[in-house]
Amino acid sequence: MFIVLLLVTFLTAALVSFIVVRAFSDPISRILERIISDQIAEVWAKYLRFAIYVVGISGGVRIYELQRYITPEREAEAPIPLTAERWVLELYRTVIESLQSIAWMLLVFFVFALIAYVIVKIFEAKRSAGQ
Repeated sequence: MFIVLLLVTFLTAALVSFIVVRAFSDPISRILERIISDQIAEVWAKYLRFAIYVVGISGGVRIYELQRYITPEREAEAPIPLTAERWVLELYRTVIESLQSIAWMLLVFFVFALIAYVIVKIFEAKRSAGQ
C-alpha cells in the first residue's frame, strides 16, 4: 500500500507541476524575452519549466513524512495505518506542498526578473538620452 501511496503522490505532484507550467509558461517566456532579448531566452524558459517540475515534485512528495507508514516512530508501536482519511490528507498535503514550493521558486524568479527589468529600463533611458 505504501508503494501505491508513493506513486499517487508523485503523480499528483507531477500533475500540479504540469498545470503550473501551463499557466506560467507564456509569462515566463515573455519576461525572459524582454530582459534578455536573445535566442537564449527560450533556453532559460525551458530551464525554468524544468525547475518548476523538480521543485513541485520534490516539494510535494515528502519522503520523510511518508516513511511514517512503513516504520513506527517508536519500537513498541506499529506503523500508522493507511486509512481513507489518511489518503485524502496525504493527497491534500501533496497539492499544497507542491504549490507552496513552486510559489516560492516563482517568487524568487519574478523578484530577480523585476530587478533585471528595472536595470534594462535604466540602460535604455541612458542610451536614448545619449543619442
